[in-house]
Amino acid sequence: MKDTSFCGKIQLNIKGRLLSFEQPIVMGILNVTPDSFYVGSRIKNDDELLTQVAVMLNEGADILDIGGYSSRPGAEDISVEEEMERSSKAIDLISTEFPDAILSIDTFRSEVAQSA
Repeated sequence: MKDTSFCGKIQLNIKGRLLSFEQPIVMGILNVTPDSFYVGSRIKNDDELLTQVAVMLNEGADILDIGGYSSRPGAEDISVEEEMERSSKAIDLISTEFPDAILSIDTFRSEVAQSA
């Protein structure tokens, strides 16, 4: 990612695509964990994930944010490896089916961010 500020306008160059911050950016949230805080956002299988991605992109999402660790109160603490497995599987599927999609990772672990 490269900051390409020009005349006070903030843009990010993401794989050759300029993402401008002159207007609001829409982020779609994809929780690939079975115990996400919001039950309605839990994605149960690959087909459901790809369907949700298609809906979000068609409705104008600029970025898709993938989370593999639930931070809801009382959620199970999973290993770094489990979080990376959940996240990387989703990243691979989305990147294959929607190669132009801009992805971000929702994590507090540096290993997961680096892997993503």
